[in-house]
Amino acid sequence: MIRAFSVVLFLLIAGASAAAQSRIDCSALNSHVLQQVIHYCVYLPAGYDAGAAPTLSKRYPVLYFLHGLGDNEQTLFNSGGWTLLDDLRNQHKMGDFLIVAPEGRRSFYINSADVSVRYSDFFLQEFLPHIESKYRVRPGRAGRAISGISMGGYGALRFAFAHPELFSAVSAQSAALITESPQALDSASRTGAPLAGVLAAVFGKPINVPHWNDNSPFLLAKRNAAVLKKLAIYFNCGQDDNYGFEKGAAALHDELQKASVKHEYRAYPGDHSLTYFLSHFGEVMEFHSRAFGLLPQHQMHRPVVD
Repeated sequence: MIRAFSVVLFLLIAGASAAAQSRIDCSALNSHVLQQVIHYCVYLPAGYDAGAAPTLSKRYPVLYFLHGLGDNEQTLFNSGGWTLLDDLRNQHKMGDFLIVAPEGRRSFYINSADVSVRYSDFFLQEFLPHIESKYRVRPGRAGRAISGISMGGYGALRFAFAHPELFSAVSAQSAALITESPQALDSASRTGAPLAGVLAAVFGKPINVPHWNDNSPFLLAKRNAAVLKKLAIYFNCGQDDNYGFEKGAAALHDELQKASVKHEYRAYPGDHSLTYFLSHFGEVMEFHSRAFGLLPQHQMHRPVVD
């Protein structure tokens, strides 16, 4: 009898332990806007699936994570990010929230100039409602934030600066913030510059200047400065960035300072690499944990240049 009870107890403990593990849930959405299937992956923190009925009714904040050019919705979780997230949580440096990574391809997460790819419309009109009806997330702006690296950093800043009514916080690492003018980029494209070719598919060839400006994080920060003061903002960039994006990060910092918009900007040694991104990823997660109210707020909105 005691032996049987011990076996049952062991199975219950083992089951609870297994249920309390974080997991990655990957799926796909058949988009009517894009007329194609878009894949996505969701990090579900330990405890999302575990516990009794009251626990399973708990709702979580959600962080949308936008990957870089050449990556996909699985890159963050397959490159050491999943382990890092669990380590941060175990060290009490991160609260419990969902991280949702959609497939962005080469879209820069905006509608293309020729409107052949309406990624921004898809994200706002289909993807957010889909995720927030499928998973137990907190409703409304306070429980929603956005982040990204490189191309995804551009996309995150563009979404948050264009729609601050939807997001309470935004972060970016090595965002693709380009300080060159459309005219200079057009000239570079004639010499076969790789970046210019990538931009042409999204912004037009020659670059559609009104479209470029409408989606510029620099101009959106200036135009919407008054409402951005309610947005928690963090970004960093390596000072030896392979694409020169450190110039764009510094320019955005200057623009936000001129507009008296509080933000955290960190200029670190480093290049445009996975090693750089992961080395500062914990800081990004701490920032969002504080913005969601899951960690103490003492470092929120601290404007810093290191």
